[in-house]
Amino acid sequence: MEVEIISQENIKPSSPTPQHLRIFKLSLLDQFAPSSYVTLLLFYDFSKNGRHCTNNHLHHQHSTLERLQQLKKSLSETLARFYPLAGKKKDDYSIDCDDEGANFLEARVNCTLHQFLSKPDLVLLRKFLPCQPFLLIGSVAGTYLTNIQANVFECGGIAIGMCVSHRIVDATALSTFLEVWTANARDNTCNKNTNIGDLLSVGFVSTSLFPATEDLWLRDSVTEMRGSLLKKGKFVTRRFVFDALAIASLKNRARSSTRVEAVSALIWKCTMGASQQKHGKPRSCLLTHVVNLRTRMSHSASKNSLGNQVWIASARLRADEERELDRLAREIRVGISKINGDFVKEIGGEKGKAMMLDCIKEIKEYGSKDEVEYLGFTSWCKLGFYEADFGWGKPVWVSSIGLETPIFRNLVVLIDSRLGDGIEAWVTMDEEEMMILQSDNHLLSYASLDPNPLTSL
Repeated sequence: MEVEIISQENIKPSSPTPQHLRIFKLSLLDQFAPSSYVTLLLFYDFSKNGRHCTNNHLHHQHSTLERLQQLKKSLSETLARFYPLAGKKKDDYSIDCDDEGANFLEARVNCTLHQFLSKPDLVLLRKFLPCQPFLLIGSVAGTYLTNIQANVFECGGIAIGMCVSHRIVDATALSTFLEVWTANARDNTCNKNTNIGDLLSVGFVSTSLFPATEDLWLRDSVTEMRGSLLKKGKFVTRRFVFDALAIASLKNRARSSTRVEAVSALIWKCTMGASQQKHGKPRSCLLTHVVNLRTRMSHSASKNSLGNQVWIASARLRADEERELDRLAREIRVGISKINGDFVKEIGGEKGKAMMLDCIKEIKEYGSKDEVEYLGFTSWCKLGFYEADFGWGKPVWVSSIGLETPIFRNLVVLIDSRLGDGIEAWVTMDEEEMMILQSDNHLLSYASLDPNPLTSL
């Protein structure tokens, strides 16, 4: 499969940013965010009834041109409201909202959408992105914050690849941006059916809730913690898909009330089993889970706020402790429960920095030990990415990307399945342990390994 870049342009906001908003201050939690991009891929199929696309080339060209123009126009309107995303990084504390706009690429793919999705290569998914997802942009002033690539398949299907700076969005903020962008695309008057004005009237509160400091020692501590969890090896990604029936059974066995908790507990159990088989003995384990603080705040303005509003929950297990599924689910639940409303109030106050530093130090000191296995989770479930309708219908697949890299960390990204009641777990770990994991009959009794995304159509 070849992906050829056809054009590149800046999509500027449809109206200029007022001068008094020219400098956007990052919040404390923004400074903690990785110096990389939040990435997302949305696949849209325009064939009838899921069949292979028609060979009417001129019709496809005309429809594609209209769709691309629709994407650009609505993106321009959306950037006027999310004005920091049309700016560039100024320094470690702020964004220059210079209205330079988003970096927008058009690309052509030399196969049909169905040909690619029938057996998707998780590593090749990176070709649909407008930039390298793990490019370290934190120290590079003048870098585009928003990058979009529209990939057009031979059949007219489109994959939209997004790379947006993690310094200004987390996954929830990206979903809010996408919600408004798609609403603008459906109705360029900005909204007869969706109250976009109300949605965005509370869009920029992170800086006031979590005021930043120009003393970067705390941010540097987070960077050191992330670095301590990196490992050398040959890391690869596999996709494990849990359907609704499997999750219901798993929740019952794990005594869990949520899909995410039950799936996380099973993957934790099975990755620890793979580690034990590789090393010949059980090892102590550290698990982290990214927690969305918006759902734990009393401040109503936080719900749709731009910026990073997440923190890290953790759970650990000694080598000699039992590893029953319900026990693991309980450890995850207890860890996440500590990130509550009281915790959020504290980290926004004077005691917050000390609390955050203590948490960072504990994870770093425990997770960096040679005999400790680390596994990190982030959940994108219930963020509504499958509702992203630009006026063409909803995506047939929402995906992350696969990795093959010599240095990384064990990481799991959880994403809703297309029908909304299942979960796709994108698991990246050392290749030797992955070979054990993907043959684990206990895991495969609940999950399918890399199934065709189109099977549910």
